[in-house]
Amino acid sequence: MALPATSELVRAGGTVLRYCFYGPPDGHPVVWHNGSPSSRWKWPTVAEAMERSKLRVLVYDRPGYGGSTRRPGRTVADAASDVRDLADACGWEQFAVFGGSGGGPHALACAALLAGRVTRCAVLSGIKPRDPGDQPQDEASLRSQLADVAAQILAPIEAGGPEIPSEPGPPARDDPDAMSRVRATFVDSLDGWVDDSLAFAQPWGFDLAEIRVPVGVWRGSQDHLVPGDHSGHLLAHIATAQGHVYPGGHLPGAAVYDDIHTWLAAGLVPD
Repeated sequence: MALPATSELVRAGGTVLRYCFYGPPDGHPVVWHNGSPSSRWKWPTVAEAMERSKLRVLVYDRPGYGGSTRRPGRTVADAASDVRDLADACGWEQFAVFGGSGGGPHALACAALLAGRVTRCAVLSGIKPRDPGDQPQDEASLRSQLADVAAQILAPIEAGGPEIPSEPGPPARDDPDAMSRVRATFVDSLDGWVDDSLAFAQPWGFDLAEIRVPVGVWRGSQDHLVPGDHSGHLLAHIATAQGHVYPGGHLPGAAVYDDIHTWLAAGLVPD
């Protein structure tokens, strides 16, 4: 399927948030928080799952990604104000939130800080807060490290590999949409990835115990990127959380997304 059209929210001071929509126009409203790194343009299997759901999914680029204005020093909690402004612009009084991997903390921030507006929060392969004793990296060394990671990911793609190195598929370089997703994530700018990483290393700006809405926590039984103690921490500190384990790794199959979408829709009413 073709990449969806991009919309922009221009806020006071001229800062911009870029976003797009997936799913039926009359679907239940959901705000999607991307992983770190990722962009508003989702892989076909994920986009197709959204299209067959009962959800109207707004996927936005956090500051520093995909043309959204960078906000150096942002915290995880700052995502709540971004989502509030996006929901207001759409006329959504209530909505669910979803966060995958590094998007998990940002979805949880909305669940904690937008009480009365967020109906349910789904977290997939999500991370826990850093331990207090962990020392954050400085920005320069972090940027260099992430640039090396990006180069390692890009090398096999440039050599004719698939868009997702761990998944078999046709050469990404032969697919303009795939290359648009790759460039938006690893080439155009590392600012969003850097700022996410710095934010994760600091206090998130809210307490998990503040969350009162239903939270679903999904993890893969063979996830080697985010170990099981991360989901265990979330389940132990969020009173309303319920755990779900699927067979597989960090990135699930389409059926898991279908389950998550069904769970999110169950807590929503038509807008």
